[in-house]
Amino acid sequence: MKKNTHLVFIFLCFLSIRATAGDYPASLFGIRPDGITLNTRSIQFAIDFIQRQGGGRLVFQVGRYLTGSIHLKSGVTLDFEEGSVLLGSANPLDYDKELYTALILATNEKQIGITGKGVIDGQGGEVAMSLIKMIHSGIIKDPLRNDRPNEGIRPMLIDFRSCENIQIVQVTLKNSASWVQTYDQCRSVQIEGIRVDSKAFWNNDGIDIVDCDSVSVTHSFIDAADDGICLKSHDEKQVCSNILIRDCQIRSSANAIKFGTASYGGFSHIRILHNRVYDTFRSAVALEAVDGGFIDDVLVDSLQATNTGNAVFLRLGQRIPGRKSRLENVKFKNVTIEIARGKADSGYAFEGPIEDQPRNISPLVIAGLPDAPIKNISFTNISIHYPGGGNSFIFGARPDLPDSIPELPAHYPEFSMFRELPAWAIYVRHASMLQFDNLSLFCEKKDYRVAIVLDDVNHARFVNTFIKQPFRRNPFFIQHSADIHIH
Repeated sequence: MKKNTHLVFIFLCFLSIRATAGDYPASLFGIRPDGITLNTRSIQFAIDFIQRQGGGRLVFQVGRYLTGSIHLKSGVTLDFEEGSVLLGSANPLDYDKELYTALILATNEKQIGITGKGVIDGQGGEVAMSLIKMIHSGIIKDPLRNDRPNEGIRPMLIDFRSCENIQIVQVTLKNSASWVQTYDQCRSVQIEGIRVDSKAFWNNDGIDIVDCDSVSVTHSFIDAADDGICLKSHDEKQVCSNILIRDCQIRSSANAIKFGTASYGGFSHIRILHNRVYDTFRSAVALEAVDGGFIDDVLVDSLQATNTGNAVFLRLGQRIPGRKSRLENVKFKNVTIEIARGKADSGYAFEGPIEDQPRNISPLVIAGLPDAPIKNISFTNISIHYPGGGNSFIFGARPDLPDSIPELPAHYPEFSMFRELPAWAIYVRHASMLQFDNLSLFCEKKDYRVAIVLDDVNHARFVNTFIKQPFRRNPFFIQHSADIHIH
């Protein structure tokens, strides 16, 4: 009787500890850290068990834990201690597909998280190569466009949909076969102090935030083969709103910070503060409304970018007939950018498309449409260094012929979409209510283009504008414009 009483006491103590700490070591469930045993079922059992106990943390200690897809449940956090690695299976058949395929999935869950100083490694290159072999053998059907399996069948690392109260803290995410992490129609998302190394294959966006509300991405490092931090709107009835991107370092073989493709709904109240961009092939910041949605109330403050292909790209398009987009009320403050002389991402594993080369240095671009101007954009305390040296033999963009630039309303938006532009620093077309205050533009080598071209621009102010170029030429070319003041 005493023995049974003692066992009951120990069991009650065990339950008390669980209720207090909520930590469950992975070893408790037979999850093996050998990097060989496929732990999918045992990890899923642990997650389901912890949820039934009212929630807690599944703690992975030092070791390599091989798994296929797992589904995170409400109240459960995966915690990876330093030295632990969650290793995605190299077999594509070990992954589940909901809307997309992913290693860690969650839908309609609350209070979920991924924390700790460990690593989630998707083995994306190996998975993609295995997919290609299966497609060639006929086991999996896929058009294999551009020799790449469709993004939807290549596993992301994280795919959370319609979830609330999410924490992604400190963890390192690497080697995804597709987009690294997607948060779609989620609320209250905290992404803090994470490290993303996503150069394993194509379409490796660092972070995708889709139609979410109240998201913060802070103190994080992103190294991406595709867009670094990308905001999207897939639903015309939804808005991506109340987003904070602060104190991050971003490198990309596409755009560092981008939103707008897709842009069916909208983007509102976005704050992009104190970030650093480097070695980025396309734009440091690209804001694009091209699918009938809107961009409104965006602040970019204290941005430093070095060795980037383009400074800022603002674009209105019309990829859906009958649906007009709008882009307005955007502020840039305290921005310093150095434009790359050559290919900014040269030498990285997956570079930006070589078909976009050669080209002259591209200016900062604000490009609306004739019946849909970009409105109310301001730039304050802006310094941009350009290498200059434009070659007029590269599809010469004559400053006196800006009408030769095509509109391309239905094209995929990128700063290089127009090929050559007739300005080396700033090109604006179809815009109104622009303010440039304390603008400094530097051109190192002689360029055949003027510094600033304004075409169909109304109500623009240039106050305290400093332009340094190693040649004598009026820095402005202005046509079809009204109420332009240069001080």
